[in-house]
Amino acid sequence: MKVRVLVSVLVLVLVGVSLFYILGEKKEPVEVMEDQAGPVFENAASIEFETSSYDFGRIKEANGSIEHSFEFINKGSADLIVHNVRATCGCTTPEWTKEPVRPGEKGYIKVVFDPVDRPGTFNKSLSIVTNTNSQQVKLYIKGSVESIARPLEEEYPWIDGGLRLSKKAISFETIIKEKPVTKSFKVYNDTDIEISFKSKVKAPGHLSVKFPTPLLSPKSSGSIEVTYDPRDIRQLGFRSDYFEIETDEKSNNVKKFLVIASLEEYFPPMTSEELAMAPRLQIENHSYDFGTIRQGETIKTEIKITNTGRSKLNIRETKATCGCTVSKPEKSNLKPGESSTIKVSFDSAGRSGEQLKAITVYSNDPLNPTQKITISASIAKG
Repeated sequence: MKVRVLVSVLVLVLVGVSLFYILGEKKEPVEVMEDQAGPVFENAASIEFETSSYDFGRIKEANGSIEHSFEFINKGSADLIVHNVRATCGCTTPEWTKEPVRPGEKGYIKVVFDPVDRPGTFNKSLSIVTNTNSQQVKLYIKGSVESIARPLEEEYPWIDGGLRLSKKAISFETIIKEKPVTKSFKVYNDTDIEISFKSKVKAPGHLSVKFPTPLLSPKSSGSIEVTYDPRDIRQLGFRSDYFEIETDEKSNNVKKFLVIASLEEYFPPMTSEELAMAPRLQIENHSYDFGTIRQGETIKTEIKITNTGRSKLNIRETKATCGCTVSKPEKSNLKPGESSTIKVSFDSAGRSGEQLKAITVYSNDPLNPTQKITISASIAKG
C-alpha cells in the first residue's frame, strides 16, 4: 500500500515539473497593439450593392464621357466608410460617398468612363476598399465604343518614313503589378509599295511587341501590339521606356516609340482576419501651404505619419512630381501605433508665382497603398 502511494506521489511531482516548464517556456513577442486585443469584429459595417456590374452597351466616341452610379446599402451595425476606390485605367474616374454611411442607409460609387481614343470593346474594374469585414469588393463596367470617322491626317498624325502612326507614345496609365497588360495602336502604309515589319525588336525585358499584320499592303492599315509585364519590376510610380522596331523600307526603317506607365503594387485578396491585422498608413496632413516665400529660398517642413494598423508598416518609396521637391521618410518601418515624419523640402530657385507640387507615398497598407501629399507656395521675386 505504501509503495502505491509513493508511486502516485512521484507521478504527480513529475507531471507538475513538466507543466512548469511547458507553461514557463519563453515565447517570441508578437507585434500586435495591446489595446486592440480580443475579438476583432463585434460591431461591423457590411456593404451590399444592388448590382456589381454594368453594361453601357454600344456607345459613340463623339458623345464624350458616360457615367453610371452603383448604389449600395450598409447592412451592418456600424458606420460604413469607403476608404478608397481604385480604377484599373486612367480612362475611368471614380467618385464615391465620402462621409460615413450609417447602418441601413445608402451610398454610391459613381464611375465616369472617357471613350476618346478607345475604340472597340472595353472591360474595366474598380476595387472598393472599405472598413467592412469582407474582402475587397470589385465592380465592373463594360461596353463597346464606336469611333469617330476622322480624316487620315487626324487618324494617323505621326509620319515616320512611309508609315503613318496613330501614336508615337503609348501610355499604359496606371498598371497594378499583378499581370501583363497589352495595348495596341494603329499604323497606316501611306506608300504605293508593301511594307513589312521585321521580327527584330529592341526593347527592355518587360516589354514585348507583336505585329498582327506583319505585311501592310499599299494604302492599308494594321496595328502594333505592346505588352507590358510589370511583375519583376521593383520600381513604383512613374516609369518611361523606349522600344525600336524595323521595317524593310530602304530609308527611315528604324522606328522608335516611347512607353510610359505608373506602377502600383499588387495586393492579393485578403480575408477579413488578414485585413484586420494589416498595417495602416495615416498621413496627418494631405496638403501643406508654405505661404508666400522669396524666390531662391529653400523651405522645409515635416509631415507626420502614423501606423494605425496591427502589423509593421513599410514605406516603400516617396516620389515628388518635380526635381525642385525632395521628400524623405525619417523611418521606413513603423511598428503598430508608432509615428514618424516625412521630411519635405522645396527649392524655389528659378520659379515664380503660384506653385503646386505633389508627393506620392507608397506603402504596404493594402487598403490604401498609394497616397498623395500636395504642397503649395506663392513665390515672390526679389
